[in-house]
Amino acid sequence: MTVVVVLVEPAGPLNIGSVARLCANFGVDALRLVNPRCEVLCDDALRMAVHAAPLLRQATIHPDLEAAIGDCSRVIATCGRLDHGGIPLQTPDTAINWLLAGDPPYALVFGREDRGLTNDELRLCQRVLTLHSQAAYPSLNLSHAVAVVLHDLARHQLQVRAPKAKDPSPAPAAHLTGLLDDAAELLLEAGFLLPHTQSARMGKVRDLLQRATCRAEEVALFRGMVRQLRWAIRADRP
Repeated sequence: MTVVVVLVEPAGPLNIGSVARLCANFGVDALRLVNPRCEVLCDDALRMAVHAAPLLRQATIHPDLEAAIGDCSRVIATCGRLDHGGIPLQTPDTAINWLLAGDPPYALVFGREDRGLTNDELRLCQRVLTLHSQAAYPSLNLSHAVAVVLHDLARHQLQVRAPKAKDPSPAPAAHLTGLLDDAAELLLEAGFLLPHTQSARMGKVRDLLQRATCRAEEVALFRGMVRQLRWAIRADRP
């Protein structure tokens, strides 16, 4: 398994079947579905999958995005929304070059047909790409977006490049979430965070750490520091 395609809460069996076919077209052998909103193996989905029906039958179901990408070293999300907050968006070339600079498995994450990925879901991924569509109407049909991204990925994989050292892989999303949960608890106790500002402020911290591409051992170091500070604060109280 080198590349994983992840669909978050897909609602259209025709789209699911079409994406399975695209995975077969471009040599992707792993399809993961997060909380699908329709029957995955219905007649419509199998009909659209054509010769990729076996791949569709092997698709795995996951309760949330974090579970679906937990074993992937590098994760790219796709975004066609205008209201993505301050999350930086990259071109397909920039994002895919970064993806292929690490070690597999890689994940490509696509959102819901009607509203894409939430900002919290985008923040679980280390990079977010957007396609070169018009700003007035940027979102594509789900299967069309998958086709464009997989084509760009295949194009980059086929390019002849001189061997180069791999960049260190970033920490998995679950490790980063654990650090941020511990940090939020400490900062609430210290009075830096308030309950109603916690989500927004910690979202910005996650953005910063994602841009820094923190490795697993670095996240573990930060988490150890946070836990020690929390212990010291509690131990100092009368």
